[in-house]
Amino acid sequence: MAMASAVKVVLGSIAFAVFWILAVFPAIPFLPVGRTAGSLLGAMLMVIFQVITPDQAYAAIDLPILGLLFGTMVVSVYLERADIFKYLGKLLSWKSKGAKDLLCRICLISAISSALFTNDTSCVVLTEFVLKIARQHNLPPQPFLLALASSANIGSSATPIGNPQNLVIAVQSKISFGKFLLGILPAMVVGIIANITILMCMYWKLLSAIQKDEEEATTEVVADEDVNSHRFSPATMSHFTSLNSQEWNSRLESLDMQSAPNINGHVNHTETLRNRIGSTENEIRSASTSAYESARNSNASKEVTIDGASQRKEDTVSSKRIASLDRLGDVLDDQFPGEKEEFATKWKRMLWKSCVYVVTIGMLVSLLVGLNMSWTAITAALALIVLDFRDARPCLEKQVSYSLLIFFCGMFITVDGFNKTGIPSALWDLMEPHAKIDHASGIAVLAAVILVLSNLASNVPTVLLLGGRVAASAAAISAADEKKAWLYLAWVSTVAGNLSLLGSAANLIVCEQARRAPQFGYDLTFWKHLKFGIPSTIIVTAIGLMLIR
Repeated sequence: MAMASAVKVVLGSIAFAVFWILAVFPAIPFLPVGRTAGSLLGAMLMVIFQVITPDQAYAAIDLPILGLLFGTMVVSVYLERADIFKYLGKLLSWKSKGAKDLLCRICLISAISSALFTNDTSCVVLTEFVLKIARQHNLPPQPFLLALASSANIGSSATPIGNPQNLVIAVQSKISFGKFLLGILPAMVVGIIANITILMCMYWKLLSAIQKDEEEATTEVVADEDVNSHRFSPATMSHFTSLNSQEWNSRLESLDMQSAPNINGHVNHTETLRNRIGSTENEIRSASTSAYESARNSNASKEVTIDGASQRKEDTVSSKRIASLDRLGDVLDDQFPGEKEEFATKWKRMLWKSCVYVVTIGMLVSLLVGLNMSWTAITAALALIVLDFRDARPCLEKQVSYSLLIFFCGMFITVDGFNKTGIPSALWDLMEPHAKIDHASGIAVLAAVILVLSNLASNVPTVLLLGGRVAASAAAISAADEKKAWLYLAWVSTVAGNLSLLGSAANLIVCEQARRAPQFGYDLTFWKHLKFGIPSTIIVTAIGLMLIR
């Protein structure tokens, strides 16, 4: 592609620089508008500077990618409501055999869940489980947090729905879900094993220093009320199982005054119910005693009359007793659901969860047989909404990240405008002779370029900038090499996220969750992550490149 005019090159570069700065540093002091607004600003500047026309800007938005991203987000939300992540969290503590065993479990569960439910979602939910288990057994959190984040990135590379850049690659390359999985799965499996080995080597002394009884203790299963889901902020979570009596007293004394009326109302209602039960019993006893004494002290001459009166009075008492018990039963039925209702509710819940799992498995099977990925994900999402049988607006408003969808729209436009300046093509023309994937040296150069760009410009823009050019260069060799080039791009751009703390959103999620959690307050710093990230990224990337088919 020929270079555009000098004016368009300069203005397009400025617009892309604005997008890049706000995407990498979303809270810069002079313009703290965030990533989403930054992507829209870059897109708007591309149109205002006339680098691209408005029609070209709309055409640059890739709707199949947005549809696939939306569908997978909705499916993940309903899977979370169906307690899939709670069960994954319990696997972390089931018959645990110590710190090293826990580290291996975290790597495996994180990788598998990320491949199926995206790496960001897995990190959001599983971080709290990992922190709680580490705190319960006095384990150092750093190796387990690194294991969670790094394995989530590696595991997400195996499927097109594992992360956003894979969504882009799957749609643009038209590689089916099954071929994508088979091509990268061997690299992912060996990469996870290599990642576990690196973590063990780096933290062996630290993990071995833990007392034997702490290692062999059975980790307490995380209670349902302790960790629910990522639908609320971890900073507001309460861990009731770890509170002592003084903490309970301080919690109760610090309750908001607005909650007092509700508490007092429940207490008063309970006392009222007890008083009604007591008064009913007293009424029954007094009435029965009165009837008995009247019949006993009456004289013989009025026996028939009194017997009749006593009978009528006993009938009245019996009627009052039945009415009182009926009223009491109604109150108890209203306040405390019966076993029958609890049984029905339990089975309805189990049936709904089973339907969610069946729909999700059906979606995965449909993707494996080669159906359109975008419409398959949207169909599964709508099926789950219908099965939920309630207004979906609250769920769609609170759980679906529309800011991410808008970010993608702005990024598509910005990257397309930057491509039209001719700068990416000119730079690729310089590198292409040295990045042929039919030679080992060419694969190494290509991997190095992708690795550096993914950490400088983020992985999704890197895929959008290089994807078509890398594929076209490989297609000149053979059709098989073209698909292999797309898989190389997916693998390296994903694993590159492990290099630094800023390389992947999953890393930032784990770091921020650990820092904000009130019970833990652990800070995973940039340098701590870099010390592990450099050797892990280089070794895992090299191993994967040799195994991708």
